[in-house]
Amino acid sequence: MSTATQSSGTGTGTGTATADAADLAPVRTESLAAILVAGERPPRPNALQASLTFGWRAILKIKHVPEQLFDVTAFPIMMVLMYTYLFGGALAGSPEEYIQYLLPGILVMSVVMITMYTGVSVNIDIAKGVFDRFRSLPIWRPSTLVGYLLGDALRYTIASVVMLAVGLIMGFRPAGGVQGVVAGVVLLIVFSFAFSWVWTMFGLLLRTEKSVMGMSMMILFPLTFLSDIFVRPETMPGWLQAFVNNNPVTHLASAVRGLMDGSWPTTEIAWSLGWAGVLVAVFGPITMRLYNRK
Repeated sequence: MSTATQSSGTGTGTGTATADAADLAPVRTESLAAILVAGERPPRPNALQASLTFGWRAILKIKHVPEQLFDVTAFPIMMVLMYTYLFGGALAGSPEEYIQYLLPGILVMSVVMITMYTGVSVNIDIAKGVFDRFRSLPIWRPSTLVGYLLGDALRYTIASVVMLAVGLIMGFRPAGGVQGVVAGVVLLIVFSFAFSWVWTMFGLLLRTEKSVMGMSMMILFPLTFLSDIFVRPETMPGWLQAFVNNNPVTHLASAVRGLMDGSWPTTEIAWSLGWAGVLVAVFGPITMRLYNRK
């Protein structure tokens, strides 16, 4: 009786195994091809769609790591408070008078200095191998880099809003009104977008993120401090004025200051837009050449 039971169980098990094996039989090539080709392929994204997608990716990185916003919130507030109350009395007679001249310049300085994080982010993604995956996608090749720049444009906007809010609390009163302030911020963001191509190039060219930051600071410090952000060039030695008056950051700071003051300086605006065009025309192709060869 025991032997019969075992035989019955063995038969049942063999039948079940045979049925499972039949169910798991390999799919024929013809049926697999029919499954893959049956559905219509989604359309290939155009340049704008791909760039916006990567820009959204950059924004999501800020969402998941909110500490990245420290440099566009706490740092600008510290800069405004420190320079206004440290130098205001000596340079303009009072902090209230000095902030009318200083705030547009500090706004330019803070936003221009955080443009270097574009290159740092690119370098980190390269080190992690993320760009190797992007290169295999059927997308417009520059969209990955443009997406970084679009995401950072949000950071520039946040920094501008934070600094203007602090400045208004401290007594800054732009004579140009809302229109002048918005025009100044837009000009600053356009220039910063173009300036970020420089650091994107360094992010592709240098091997570590520390190298990118070191090189960026070595360039940014002379450009921002040797300008008219803190004092007027007329108070400087003649040899220094020659550099300051031709510094792109000086043109930008003067343009933003004039727009917020309501004077609409056409010459300085033209210089700022011209510098932005030159930066994109020079460093854009170099960056893409490095990206294609990386």
